[in-house]
Amino acid sequence: MEKVINNKRENLFLDSLKDIVKSARRFAYNSINLAQLRQNWLIGQKIVIQELNGNDRAEYGKHIIEIASKELTAEFGKGFSERSLWKFKQFYLTFKDLQILPTMSAESAPLLSWSHYERLLRVKDSNVRKWYEEEATKQMWSYRTLNRNINTLYYHRMLSSQAKDIVEQEMHDKTSEFQNDKLSFIKNPAVLEFLGLPENRSYTESDLEQAIIDQMQNFLLELGKGFSFVARQQLIRTDTSEFYIDLVFYNYLLNCFVIIELKNHAITHQDIGQLDMYVRLYDDLKKGEHDNPTIGILLCTETDKTIARYSVLNDNNQLFASQYMNYLPTEEELRQVIEQQKEIFLSQKKS
Repeated sequence: MEKVINNKRENLFLDSLKDIVKSARRFAYNSINLAQLRQNWLIGQKIVIQELNGNDRAEYGKHIIEIASKELTAEFGKGFSERSLWKFKQFYLTFKDLQILPTMSAESAPLLSWSHYERLLRVKDSNVRKWYEEEATKQMWSYRTLNRNINTLYYHRMLSSQAKDIVEQEMHDKTSEFQNDKLSFIKNPAVLEFLGLPENRSYTESDLEQAIIDQMQNFLLELGKGFSFVARQQLIRTDTSEFYIDLVFYNYLLNCFVIIELKNHAITHQDIGQLDMYVRLYDDLKKGEHDNPTIGILLCTETDKTIARYSVLNDNNQLFASQYMNYLPTEEELRQVIEQQKEIFLSQKKS
């Protein structure tokens, strides 16, 4: 009997400790979330007020966002592109009544994150947007749940359905995986940018993929053909999506960016399409006026075969297209690097 009582006391003690940890994490989440929302909302407000001082408001507004982006990026780093500042402005104009005053505590902070509001901004109908905002807050939807529900017209299906409970249950079933991702908030690139933390997606990569990428990075830098390292796992953000590119180099002999994607499986049409999309995105978002078209290299590994595929898009300069192979590694060289690293990796695993 005494043992049962002790066990109950210990369980109560352990539960109290867990409650402390949960409360602390909830407070930290709300604090970061509230601070980020305040920052973006207030920046948007300042931009709108400043624009009102210009005679040609459209041109002056564009000028204000441009100089603000350069200044903030120079001092604080990522997260203040012109596109981001434009979103902050829209955030303020769309959610003017959002309760994010300085007197508000983290305990009563909004449950929705900046990513939630960023997604809500793309819902044009104000009534529909308001409904999604209220439901997401009330039901504590994760960003991925909100995004899926908007994309699948959940509001309209609920509105027109005679059996709303069935539609709602289906939604819960389809989004249960999204709701269980406890680390989704802190892994959010926008949060990492806000906190000034480095982006890291190694939690999604296998040890073999990491080893091959490590070796490929060293190989290209040692190749002696004009490669300069730019970024690893570089985030490319569009209005609707976020992508990470495994490796990015700049080749100063070719005057172009070279992006590399590694897939630890046999080559697929989807992989090819993804690489071509990355090349187009990089040309649109990163390529300078005097840069040549971006080159993409897709590396796919199988047990018995390694495939390398090159991609050069939007290129009418045949001279460049015919000469770039002089400065890039051949498919055979790339294949050898990958196969060597696979052998080293497997031998280390065995030992």
